[in-house]
Amino acid sequence: MCGIIGYIGSRQALPIVLEGLRNLEYRGYDSAGIAISDGTTIRICKRAGKVAQLVTEIAHLSFPGTLGIGHTRWATHGEPTDINAHPHTDSNGRIVLIHNGIIENYTVLKARLEREGYHFRTETDTEVLAVFIGMLYDRLGDFELAVRTALQEIEGTFGLAIICTDDPDCLIAARRGSPIVLGIGDEEYIVASDASAIVSHTRRVVYLRDDEMAILRRNGYVTKTIGDEFVSPEIHELDFELEQIQRGNFPHFMLKEIFEQPSTFRDSIRGRLLLEEGNAKLGGLTAVADKLRAAKRIILTGCGTSWHSALVGEYIIEHLARLPVEVEYASELRYRNPVIYPDDIVIGISQSGETIDTLAALREAKLKGATILGIVNVVGSTIARETDAGVYLHAGPEIGVASTKAFTSQLAVLTLLGLYLGRQRDLSVSQGQHLARELSRIPQLIAAILDRSAEIESIAQEYAGCTNALYLGRGVNYPVALEGALKLKEISYIHAEGYPAAEMKHGPIALIDENMPVIFLATQDEIYEKIISNIQEVKARHGRIIAIATEGDRRIASLADHVITVPATHPLLTPMVTTIPLQLLAYYIAVARGCDVDKPRNLAKSVTVE
Repeated sequence: MCGIIGYIGSRQALPIVLEGLRNLEYRGYDSAGIAISDGTTIRICKRAGKVAQLVTEIAHLSFPGTLGIGHTRWATHGEPTDINAHPHTDSNGRIVLIHNGIIENYTVLKARLEREGYHFRTETDTEVLAVFIGMLYDRLGDFELAVRTALQEIEGTFGLAIICTDDPDCLIAARRGSPIVLGIGDEEYIVASDASAIVSHTRRVVYLRDDEMAILRRNGYVTKTIGDEFVSPEIHELDFELEQIQRGNFPHFMLKEIFEQPSTFRDSIRGRLLLEEGNAKLGGLTAVADKLRAAKRIILTGCGTSWHSALVGEYIIEHLARLPVEVEYASELRYRNPVIYPDDIVIGISQSGETIDTLAALREAKLKGATILGIVNVVGSTIARETDAGVYLHAGPEIGVASTKAFTSQLAVLTLLGLYLGRQRDLSVSQGQHLARELSRIPQLIAAILDRSAEIESIAQEYAGCTNALYLGRGVNYPVALEGALKLKEISYIHAEGYPAAEMKHGPIALIDENMPVIFLATQDEIYEKIISNIQEVKARHGRIIAIATEGDRRIASLADHVITVPATHPLLTPMVTTIPLQLLAYYIAVARGCDVDKPRNLAKSVTVE
C-alpha cells in the first residue's frame, strides 16, 4: 500500500529518491518523508500531505549524500501527521527505517521496551520496530545481526528499507508479505516496493521472497534469509516501458487506462485464442492441465474489482464448461475454515499479485491440498511465484487506483479459461468457434464505445450533484452493476449500490424518488423482458433512469431518461462492453465534482495489509 524507495551508489541520492516517491504516488498515501546519509549523519524530513509539499519543504535545504531512503505512508497505526510519517528512528537516531505492513505484536514489544526505559514519540508500530532494532544494535554491535534478530521476533507483515549512521555503506531491505524489489544497476542499487520506481534506472531486478533480506553495498550485494542462510537471487528483466507509467496527453491515468483497453484487451488474448479450433491455449497452465481436466469444482477468490471479475467468471465457466464454480471473498475464505478438497482448483485473482488477503486465501487452500492458480498482472509478484501455475493479464502497469483495464483483462482471461475448460468437456467446435470469433471482436467494440465518450461526459454533468445511485443488472451483468457502483464510490465519493435487478423490489425500491439515478444494464438477451419490467417499476416511482442498452434498441428510449448504447455481442461477453460506459460515467462525474481521480482519499492501489 505505502511506497518504499531506497538508493545506494555513487550518485546523489535525493533526486533519485524524490523521483521514486513521485512514481509511487499512485499507490495511495497521506504523508511522505526522506532520510539521506552524507556518510556521517542522516538528515530526515517528513510531512503529512503530498510529495509536492515535502519537496517544497526541503527546497531551501541541503541534503548531500549517496545513500537515502524515502516513503509514502498510508496510515494504519496513528493519524496521518508529521510525526507519524516515515522514516522512523531508534532512540539514539542511529537506526533509520521505512516500513510497509503491520507489526502485529508491536504492543507486546512496546511494553517490553518501555520496561527497559525506552520512550516513544509516535503512535506507530513502525517506531517500535526501529527502537527494537536499536536496542539490539546497542547489545550486539552489528547492524545486520541486529536487523536479523529483530525480524525473527516480529509477527505480522513488513517491507523494509533500513540504514544506520554507523554503517554509511550499507542499505538493508527485507520483506514478509509486503513486496520489495531490488534494482541492480552499475555499482548502484535501488530498493522499492514497486518496479515503477526502478524502471527509469535499470531493467534488471530481484524480487525478494518472504523472510528474505538483502544487504546492499556500493561494491555488491547479498541476499539471505532472516535465519542467515544465503540465497541465490534470480535476476529478472522488467518487461514494461517508462512511457507506460506516464500520463502522456491525458489529464489522468484513469482516463488513459480506460482508453488503453482496446489494446490491453487485445494483448490479453493475443496468441491465446485459437479461432479455427474454437479453443484457447494457456501456456501458463500446462503444468496443471491434467488437474484441470479432472477438476470437480473451481473456487475463484479475490477482493474488490477482482472479486467482481470472479463473479463474471463464475457465469462464464459454468455456462461453457458445465463445471461448478464458487466465488469467495478472499478476506473471508481464509478465516471460515472452508471446505476444500484435494481435487479442487482454487484461483486467486489480483491485479498486483500482492493483495495480502488473496495471497493468504491461496496459502490456506494450498494447506488443505488444493491446486492453487493465479491470474495476475504483475510479472514476478508473490502470487505468481507461490501458485502452482497461472495466467498473466499482460495489461501493462495500471497506475490509477480505481482499476479499469485490469478488470477487462481479467474478464478476457477468465473467458479464455472458460473456453479452454469447455472444449475439454461438452462445448462443441462450432460453439467454441462462435465464442472465439466474438471474443476477438471485443477490442473494436470497446473502441467504438470510447469514440462516443463525449456523449457520456454530457450525461455525467447532469448527475454530478447526486448523493446516491443505484446500479441494477441481471445474470452476467449483475457483477457489472456491482463494479459500476464501486467505481462511482471510489472516485466520486457518491454513495452507490449494485444489486441484481430482481432484488430491487425486496428493499432498495424504497430509496427511489425523483432524485435517485438508477443505472440499468439492459442489453438484449434472454432476460431482456425482465429488465424492462424492472425499468417500468422505477419509472412508476419517478426514478431517473440511465440505461446501458444494445445498439438499435428503440423500445428502451421511451422508458429511460438517458440511453447509452453498446454494440451487440455474444450474451456471455456483454460485461466487456457494458462496463466501459460505467467507467467513463464514474470518471466524468468525479472530474465534475473536482475529485482527485487517480488518488482517491483513503484508498491504496495494492492492499498489502489486512
